[in-house]
Amino acid sequence: MEAIFAGGCFWCTEAVFQRVKGVSEVIPGFSGGNIKNPPYREVVQGRTGHAEAIKITFDPEIVSFNELLQVFFATHDPTTLNRQGYDVGSHYRSAIFFMNEEQEKEALEMIQKLNESNVYENPIVTEVSASKGFYKAEDYHKDYYNNNREQGYCQIIIDPKIKKLMTGFKELAI
Repeated sequence: MEAIFAGGCFWCTEAVFQRVKGVSEVIPGFSGGNIKNPPYREVVQGRTGHAEAIKITFDPEIVSFNELLQVFFATHDPTTLNRQGYDVGSHYRSAIFFMNEEQEKEALEMIQKLNESNVYENPIVTEVSASKGFYKAEDYHKDYYNNNREQGYCQIIIDPKIKKLMTGFKELAI
């Protein structure tokens, strides 16, 4: 099965979901916009309507879509509109691009549950919309964290997200 999530910078979300049991592939790219095959430079300039996203291929016998949603919401801030930390712009928005009605239902139920239980100080602003396609990012974005762990961005921004996965979801972490 597949899922498409946008949780800010795709380097972060790719690194997190590469470490989840049952996930066989994570591809960084773009989704939710209005042009086909957008180049990165156009996306980050806000010209395409796309968000930085990841397409996850997973085995539902090992990890459920609901468990992926739990990891998604725990490893980014779904309450800030068009931003994740220092990364600002609509291309950094929080979004779930569902592939079918079941994914839509589960995503909306998860958001309602999280809002009702006041997990976050502010309401969740994560966009939930039908996938209109996914466009793979340029190759240099693939495995960014794995290839650049010594960089400051990776250590300051991505490492804490991976730590949240490893401590909060031990049963799912590789």
